[in-house]
Amino acid sequence: MGFAIADGPEVETEWYNFDAVNMPDDHPGRDMQDTFWISRDPKRKKGGGIVLRTHTTSVQVRYMEKHAPPFRIIIPGRVFRHEATDASHEHTFHQFEGLMVGENVTMGNFLHVSQQFFSAFFKKKINVRLRPGYFSFVEPGFEFDISCVMCDGKGCGVCKHTGWVEIAGAGMVHQNVFVAAGYPRGRYTGFAFGFGLTRLAMMRYKIDDIRLFYGGDLRFINQF
Repeated sequence: MGFAIADGPEVETEWYNFDAVNMPDDHPGRDMQDTFWISRDPKRKKGGGIVLRTHTTSVQVRYMEKHAPPFRIIIPGRVFRHEATDASHEHTFHQFEGLMVGENVTMGNFLHVSQQFFSAFFKKKINVRLRPGYFSFVEPGFEFDISCVMCDGKGCGVCKHTGWVEIAGAGMVHQNVFVAAGYPRGRYTGFAFGFGLTRLAMMRYKIDDIRLFYGGDLRFINQF
């Protein structure tokens, strides 16, 4: 579909991980309970800390600083969150970010791309719906759901009989993010989306515990 692959560092500056993607100073994502901090500027100089990146969104501004629109990229990579592990949560996991920027990019473009991607990934027709949601780096922002792959949207225990499964967040790139990358405010539009790559693998292969991916058990690995 014409998307290039972008990459960035896992050990990231506070600027790219938080400030450049429009996360306010008091955002809970900056707390020690959520982020692995390597160092923090004692005077809280803007963007002066070092973290293990909490999302692949940090690569967006790095890429835009060196590339002019139009472009479309995907950003797969490992991210880190300071949280307890259980069957559906890990402190280290993989995300998959998408970004498309140009002069006339709309949410209609996003809906088409996402429907095509998920239908190809799950090898069946997948419908997508959007619900309002807040993410600091997009405006407007959306939670987006896909039709349940287990029951084809008819309703089952996996989707809590709604026919839909929440999969990720998305939205139109906030103009503050474009400004942080050096673009003129209001000239470009773009959509961004991000989701847990591991979660998609769990859904496709019916794996019920995320910790199996990182446990090193050859009985699990050899299935693939």
